[in-house]
Amino acid sequence: MPKVRLHVEGEIIEQEVRDNANLVVLAGIRQFPKLKYGCGMGKCTKCACRVLEGAEKLDPPNWKEQKMLGEKLEEDVRLCCQLTIKDDIVI
Repeated sequence: MPKVRLHVEGEIIEQEVRDNANLVVLAGIRQFPKLKYGCGMGKCTKCACRVLEGAEKLDPPNWKEQKMLGEKLEEDVRLCCQLTIKDDIVI
């Protein structure tokens, strides 16, 4: 099972998640309650995060991320609502 390490508000939350999990869905069911999110559809960018480790193991940014994040993608910023977690990741 993939392990997610989330750095948020000076705290580190580490947890295993099921394969192909979506962090915004998990935040909605209180598995990651400090993760900020809004629409869950790639339109508001509230769930934008910097991938510190594991970016190379994620699927490439989709068209929503490309449209909403633009050049920030080069800085490993991604939208949590558009990520499918398949391997360990630190954000």
